[in-house]
Amino acid sequence: MVNRFMFRGIEIQFRFDVTLSMDSTNEIEAPQDMLLDMEITSFFDSAPPLKDGIDIDRKITEFIERHSPLSGNLGERRIVCVTSGGTTVPLERRCVRFIDNFSSGHRGAASTEYFLKAGYGVIFLYRRGSCQPYCRFLPDDPFLECFEFTQESNVQVSESHFEVVKKAISNHHAAIAEGMLLKLPYTTIFEYLQILHKIAVPMRTLGGQGMFYLAAAVSDFYVPWNSMAEHKIQSASGPLDMRLVQVPKMLSMLRKIWAPLAFCISFKLETDSNILLQKADMALQKYKMHAVVANELSTRKDEVVVVTSNERISVKRDKAVAGDDVENHLIKLLVDRHSLYIKAGPDHGA
Repeated sequence: MVNRFMFRGIEIQFRFDVTLSMDSTNEIEAPQDMLLDMEITSFFDSAPPLKDGIDIDRKITEFIERHSPLSGNLGERRIVCVTSGGTTVPLERRCVRFIDNFSSGHRGAASTEYFLKAGYGVIFLYRRGSCQPYCRFLPDDPFLECFEFTQESNVQVSESHFEVVKKAISNHHAAIAEGMLLKLPYTTIFEYLQILHKIAVPMRTLGGQGMFYLAAAVSDFYVPWNSMAEHKIQSASGPLDMRLVQVPKMLSMLRKIWAPLAFCISFKLETDSNILLQKADMALQKYKMHAVVANELSTRKDEVVVVTSNERISVKRDKAVAGDDVENHLIKLLVDRHSLYIKAGPDHGA
């Protein structure tokens, strides 16, 4: 059997026999893995370099080493990378127009709070301008709505918002000061995937103590940097006809190469509840996730379903408890499952 693939305009042929043995499925997957590896290499090679890549590397390394059992500081601690918000796809290099993914970042921000409460060190990879940990209960424009002038023309927190502002500042500063929270911003799909890679590779040293909680809404399609317009696309040119390329599936690389022993959670959002669990099952099997959190757009704040290889667990917020949210119960469940994974040994759970 011959499979032909196009890569950078070059036809590549893979020839293999599908009737050799029961192990032949590995041979069938090999060309597909090779193609995926080439696609990922091409993506990173053509992506614009991060402006502060060296500083990001330093921050990640220091954070992971601080929580390493070899550091002698805090002892061994679990670390979770929480991704949050939605990626953009620039349409021009000097970007004016872009395609955006819907995500407020609320789930990632709330989950970060609960992971910190559970004792995890958290690397929070978030979209610039999205919801932040400990800021969920602040008004939409906190700077203007939470502060007021005094008679002496000083600025102070208004009485109506004093407690919530105090709590937000106190918790945030404590997490940073104690070395428990590292915040790394992104905007574009290029930035997101490059930083995720920078996080994942050193997290490999954590083995099963590491977790990936991939709540970001990641673009499925993008415009390759080397084929992107330099300047603003002119509307006078008429209707816009643009070819988008599929973003390489980095989840496979994360599970197989970057951090193969880490406990990995991905998310599946759909607007059609009739296909949601089926799509979650497919993602679980295709990317070898340990769990997939399935959420339907209209009910995502009230209920999610955690899909594993042998369970479908409904997780709901308690509507009888003021201020309760679904993330509270979701993180408790995942922390318990992570503990079982570590206890069983990563070779068993991977």
